[in-house]
Amino acid sequence: MDGTKAVGIDGITKEEYGRNLEENLNALVERLKRKSYKPKPARLVEIPKDNGKLRPLSIYCYEDKLVQEALRRILEAVFEPIFYDEMMGFRPNRGCHKAICKLNIMLERKPTNYVLDADIKGFFQHLEHEWIMRFIESKIKDPNILRLVRRMLKAGIMNNYEFEETEEGSGQGSVCSPVISCVYMHYVLVWWFKEVITSKLKGYAGMVVYADDFVVTFQYESDAEWFYEHLKHRMGYFGLSLEEEKSRLIEFGRYAKARCQKLGKKPETFTFLGFTHYCSQSRNGRFRVKRKTSKKKFAKKCREINLLLARMRTCSLKEIITKLNQILTGYYHYYGITDNSKSITAFRYNVMKSLFYCLNRRSQKKSYNWISFLNMTNNSYPLVRPRIYVSVYEG
Repeated sequence: MDGTKAVGIDGITKEEYGRNLEENLNALVERLKRKSYKPKPARLVEIPKDNGKLRPLSIYCYEDKLVQEALRRILEAVFEPIFYDEMMGFRPNRGCHKAICKLNIMLERKPTNYVLDADIKGFFQHLEHEWIMRFIESKIKDPNILRLVRRMLKAGIMNNYEFEETEEGSGQGSVCSPVISCVYMHYVLVWWFKEVITSKLKGYAGMVVYADDFVVTFQYESDAEWFYEHLKHRMGYFGLSLEEEKSRLIEFGRYAKARCQKLGKKPETFTFLGFTHYCSQSRNGRFRVKRKTSKKKFAKKCREINLLLARMRTCSLKEIITKLNQILTGYYHYYGITDNSKSITAFRYNVMKSLFYCLNRRSQKKSYNWISFLNMTNNSYPLVRPRIYVSVYEG
């Protein structure tokens, strides 16, 4: 486990714990055997979200992370075989790009006419502990495992040096939270959709889920509206609610595009996993769904670049270019997806502009004009060029 991350309330790092590793592990095992092990409260920190709000993050003690990792492996081994393919988040050999590839098949190759783009409000903070335990107990009967899971959920948090009990939720930062969230979504949403809902619909319906963000596609509007209403009740029954501002039902697909063209307007778009999906067509006129980096994600990353360059104003040009190339490479690996060349090229151009202004502000004697700057970024200190890494047709 990574020992460079922030430490819990006991202040013990991975290196410090490892100095007496055998002794510490023996003591931990002994407490587990005696059933006297009790996890320490997590240290609460808050990090900014894209919408300006704060996301609570729980920082756990290193020893507690070891126990969480053991629990994670047990939970994953038990529940992974029963999860449906619709769930793409926090699972082995899956991820954002696989989710987008699956969604692309649902939109292009299935009779999709309506899309429900939904997001759950404060998902991790509102997972009900009793439901978590009931879901886990359905597959795991060992009282020792169940006791550890419950104690982990009830460990509490330290917020500004004050202890607060955790009556609900699974801390973001816990090693177990991803698999617990998958278990919750499996029973609350995906199992219900697959085993109960689809048989009651008149036409086709498909789903793809990534953590608390999911998209459901429908052939018929009546099915979509019926499901949306039942979904709200289903979520409420398990202590959850939809983020109304982020959840909406839209007309989307090949026939939606044709109808909008007749009315002289553009089809609606929706955003999923940082990409805005929109109706388009191929060079030979066939219907296609394309995607581009969402405006919100694009603007956020550009702001981060500006802040980075402000912090690095005193660094050498080589150091700055090296750092920017690391960021650009990571950006291309995620956003370098079929049909998104324009967006990733625009991002590189914005990085170049920010760098140009940064270099000229810090030195009047060594200022650049645009031509000399382009020569420098193309030859002496080249910035990594955009590249498409992911094809939505090879998922």
